[in-house]
Amino acid sequence: MQALGILGGTFDPIHFGHLRIAQELAEGLALDEVRFIPAARPPHRAEPDGAAVHRAEMVRRAISGNPYFSIDMREFGREGPSYMIDTLASLRAELGVEVPIYLIVGADAFLSLSTWHRWQELFDMVHIAVAHRPGHVLDTSNPLMRPAMRSEWRHRYCETMPESAAGSILSCDVAALDISSSAIRKILSHGHSPRYLLPDAVLDYILEHQLYQSGNA
Repeated sequence: MQALGILGGTFDPIHFGHLRIAQELAEGLALDEVRFIPAARPPHRAEPDGAAVHRAEMVRRAISGNPYFSIDMREFGREGPSYMIDTLASLRAELGVEVPIYLIVGADAFLSLSTWHRWQELFDMVHIAVAHRPGHVLDTSNPLMRPAMRSEWRHRYCETMPESAAGSILSCDVAALDISSSAIRKILSHGHSPRYLLPDAVLDYILEHQLYQSGNA
């Protein structure tokens, strides 16, 4: 394997914003594969609205037919909170230390990275590929960047493709699709349609199982 991308999240539900980021970085970083890893028990937020089995099935339907994409269910096989560091450690145990792995995160997630469990160890496992809209300023001048992350940025930021398997931070422009899972859930809870914000296969599944509607998971 030349290089692997990891996109984790609750995917509650998955939408075109997730998919477009994965597609652009698969091509831009010359990744062999992007694995979508649904969080079974996300440590930074309340229990997802969509039951775990539904969230995973929506990911499967959303990525079907894309040769770059796959789903990885390893977090559903562990007890306790779904910490990314544990997921990456298990991936490294399988793939070895030579395969470059890129953890894909949005700008907001990156700015709060220092709140993640054992966050400094992430750089021993992966490169961090920060996806953000074109023209967005993401550097040490950003007032929202925590001091710990400023230090890491100065030390690890890389303007060219790194030659190592882990340890760098990359800044990646992606299409600005202002879509959020919470907005989709709100639309559905009000009885409206989120069509064109997410794949039809995902919307059909949501409607079939009456997800995110009043009184339903």
